[in-house]
Amino acid sequence: MKSNAKFLMITTRTEPTILTSEVEMLRKLSSLDAGQLVWHRLEQSPLPPLNLNEWAGVILCGSPFDSLAPIEKKSDVQLRVEAELQGFMDQLVAADFPFLGICYGVGTLLGHQGGKISEKYGESISAPVIELTQTGREDPITRGIPRTFRAYVGHKEACEDLPESATLLARGEACPIQLFKVGKNMYGTQFHPELDWPALKLRIIGYATSGYYQPGDQQHIIDQCIDADVAPAHKIISNFVEMYSR
Repeated sequence: MKSNAKFLMITTRTEPTILTSEVEMLRKLSSLDAGQLVWHRLEQSPLPPLNLNEWAGVILCGSPFDSLAPIEKKSDVQLRVEAELQGFMDQLVAADFPFLGICYGVGTLLGHQGGKISEKYGESISAPVIELTQTGREDPITRGIPRTFRAYVGHKEACEDLPESATLLARGEACPIQLFKVGKNMYGTQFHPELDWPALKLRIIGYATSGYYQPGDQQHIIDQCIDADVAPAHKIISNFVEMYSR
């Protein structure tokens, strides 16, 4: 990696253990230190003005926010974050700037592009099989990933229809749009390439009352996820960083 390559990591979570785990996993899988993967907590403070020439890429992490919630049910923090991200996407899309949106990033990027986000393809916490499309198999973001692999998911909202500007790279049975690309350098993944089992377990416990699964299903979810081999999905993170660190 070139010494001056810096990536901006944006988070919006408030749960301390989950947030710490998220940051630790991204640094581990990207092989970037704190000076190379710069962390900004958007729920705490607005982004400062950014000169994109000083950055190699942006990673937008998952979020507890429900983008489809009625405006009157959204907190002032969520409304500010959403407005700020839309303005930031204006800047990034115009530059076709390297971007990786994880879960929450799907709605952020595709919402900006006019894609339809709905609850039709929500998924309980699980580790489904993901299949790369032919285009996905040829894209550098999936280098070293087999045609089918498993990955952790857990989301209430998902993309129902891709906008014309997006290209499908991977699909799932329950959620057809799992990985996509806008332009040449902007990616979104509905599954979580940053999670291993310990990190997922923290979320299973931490979000037990947040509507991601029925209260009585916790042990079943643990049983079906604990032994899932999701290592191939981790390559999304390292591939993204390697692609734009050259």
